[in-house]
Amino acid sequence: MSNQHKNIDDDLFLENEPEKLEDLEDIECLNADPLKQLKKEDNITIAKSKMILAKKLLYNIKENNERLIQLLTNFLSVEDEASIRIAQLSDDNFKSNEENLGETKIIEGVFDGENMIGPDGKQYSVPANYSSKSKLVEGDILKLIITATGAFVYKQIGPIERARVVGVLERSVAGEYFALADGQKWRLLTASVTYYKGESNDEVVILVPKNGESKWAAVENIVKKIV
Repeated sequence: MSNQHKNIDDDLFLENEPEKLEDLEDIECLNADPLKQLKKEDNITIAKSKMILAKKLLYNIKENNERLIQLLTNFLSVEDEASIRIAQLSDDNFKSNEENLGETKIIEGVFDGENMIGPDGKQYSVPANYSSKSKLVEGDILKLIITATGAFVYKQIGPIERARVVGVLERSVAGEYFALADGQKWRLLTASVTYYKGESNDEVVILVPKNGESKWAAVENIVKKIV
């Protein structure tokens, strides 16, 4: 009888054993570090899903950029872009960056050969010495930083493509300097000419926009005439 009772007890124990084992696993899960458990799940599922989502977003951005470039390319021809002069740029067709950083103000604009034209159409004086030293060309994009003390600090951030032209230096009765070449005439900054000690009939090497027309040119060098 004792053996029979023992066998019955063993059978009952085995029937209940899976439930006990499951209870032990639940206890272990409860006692486990929740951060480790979360990290394990992240590594298996969440991190991978985030990477897939980021990859799809990047592909979407790339496709949208390509479509936008293609749309603008089909809309504007090379002749249209060349015909637009700097003076025609305004708040409607030139997007610039203007922001306030505390007491510091930042404005981006276009160099018209003598001044910077802001997005609001206002003119900001560019020091002639800076324009001459940097050899700024009409159409270059500039960034103006107005400090808390009111100082103007310029930086060239978008130089346009340039063409080099050799011409003859000319001075008007009013004292303005010009460069003449191939039937065209460009105004020159006085500071640029005086830096090279240029005089009328000297050979002058200038920089002008490669595409489109311009009224101003940057002096790259002046070759003195032989007396």
